[in-house]
Amino acid sequence: MEKKKEKGLPLRQDIPARYRWKLELMYPKVQDWEEDFRRVEELLPRAAARKGTLGDSARDLHQALRLQDQVRVRMEKLYAYAKMRRDEDSTLSSSQELLDRALALAARAEEALAFIKPELLRLDAGALQDYLQDEGLAHYRHYLEDITRLRDHVLTEKEEELLSRAGEVLETPENVFSMLLNADITFPAIRDAEGEETAMTSGRFVAFLQSPERRVRKEAFTSMFATLEGFKNTLNASLSAAVKKNIFLSRSRNYASSLEHYLDRDRIPTRVYHNVVDTVNRNLAPLHRYVDVKKEALGLDRVHFYDLYVPLTGERQEKKYSFEEAREIVLAALEPLGEDYRKTVREAFTARWIDVYENKGKTFGAYSFGTYESPPFILMNFNGTLNDIFTLAHELGHSLHSYYATREQPYIYSLYTIFSAEVASTTNEALLVHHLLQESPPGERAAILNQYLEGIRGTLFRQTLFAEFELKIHTMAEAGEALTAEKLSALWLELNRRYYGESFAADSLLGMEWARIPHFYYNFYVYKYVTGFAAGTALAKKILEEGDRARNRYIGFLKKGGSAYSLDILREAGVDMEEPKPLEETIRVFARQLEELRRALPSE
Repeated sequence: MEKKKEKGLPLRQDIPARYRWKLELMYPKVQDWEEDFRRVEELLPRAAARKGTLGDSARDLHQALRLQDQVRVRMEKLYAYAKMRRDEDSTLSSSQELLDRALALAARAEEALAFIKPELLRLDAGALQDYLQDEGLAHYRHYLEDITRLRDHVLTEKEEELLSRAGEVLETPENVFSMLLNADITFPAIRDAEGEETAMTSGRFVAFLQSPERRVRKEAFTSMFATLEGFKNTLNASLSAAVKKNIFLSRSRNYASSLEHYLDRDRIPTRVYHNVVDTVNRNLAPLHRYVDVKKEALGLDRVHFYDLYVPLTGERQEKKYSFEEAREIVLAALEPLGEDYRKTVREAFTARWIDVYENKGKTFGAYSFGTYESPPFILMNFNGTLNDIFTLAHELGHSLHSYYATREQPYIYSLYTIFSAEVASTTNEALLVHHLLQESPPGERAAILNQYLEGIRGTLFRQTLFAEFELKIHTMAEAGEALTAEKLSALWLELNRRYYGESFAADSLLGMEWARIPHFYYNFYVYKYVTGFAAGTALAKKILEEGDRARNRYIGFLKKGGSAYSLDILREAGVDMEEPKPLEETIRVFARQLEELRRALPSE
């Protein structure tokens, strides 16, 4: 029987080939995937046989590390191919089967390689330095020094084994939260703008908040947070347990605080985190001004949370773009990054690195994903909006970062930290804004400004609010203070009042928003969005103002991958994230563009 389209959504095969990524660049045939799968299976016993040999000689250490690289290069490729096949069309059971097999093999691979890090940490520091004189180990120097710098935080073999065994149990808080929010809680339906009863879900929440109909926004707000309030004690128990888990692990590993523990993984000093919170708090006036402008533009007495996501430009018809138009806009915007960079971007389009349109069974959202032996592919669900053009520029930033890192670095340094990752994507977005504001007619400038201002509000200001909340609840718990739902809600409301200013109405139900943020289970993660955005904005400014010199430093940053510590690589590119300056520059951009948008808005 012939397959039929569902609700107008095309089937995968109905999308023209030029708009589908070409995963055959990874594996021309599934049989090639199977062959790599067998190779990994053959490598695992050889890797495991190296257990106990790392301290014997530089040669033994080198061979073990090479085996680790060989396993991981192939394993990542197997997983990436299977995941992307599943994501392009989840209706195919064959793709899900490949992914399940890849995940099972990955678990076996990590088990076979698990001995390497503990043995490295037990190596005598003097012996390791002698080994590093060996020519074969030269390019592993940073990798080895990064692992062995953590010696003071590694426990005895028996203690490490106990912590390892407890790993699954320690994941319980996040698992409980995820099941509760994504499976067990049902939100009351709301009436959409046409008055039709519509299901309310976590995935639809922000879309409802962007409705021009205030009634819809308020109903979505009430449906979400009144429901969460009914589960506040369970959600509090889950988050409190996650905080206690972090404190337990941090103290077990001899760290002074949870913050120090989790930042030390990327060798980021705690002053970077405090610099984010303190600098943004000293510069909240432009955000207060933003809320004032929104209040005036929307004709409100005060701005509530459910008004924050409404465009300042009101209900204007948003311009639609073809993918070809989006491609040319992005290519023009990236001209300051040089011809080599743009040549690779063109290749992303012509060689089919990008999966463009939505089809039945395709995963939602967007991402950049590739491996050391494949192009950095991009998944999109392009609908022709201005936001989609920003998404394209953003994901190309990630992909070009991966492209340069894999081209210039050995495998061990081709992967960069999350701290560095958002820099490349934000740099592209900042260059896109600059180009659009130069080239667009006055009637389109307001939408562009609104898009970018919302990006800064949602990333720099909102994520800093998240970061401050996360720091405060850990500090409270580390001081022995019990975390209750009432305390968390009171803290959340206090932060929102302070960040958004006097024109903002912090409704009591807003106090429950902490209960729906999954990032609070990711252990001091959100500040990286802020540092990445600020660093990218600062670098784009330098590239536009200084030309070749700044561009070359920036391309050098992309090429470095993970071959040095993130803060050091960024300093070489011209940005110091231990200083307030990049954050302050981004906030000044926000203030200037807000005033330009305010002047462009129609007056009563």
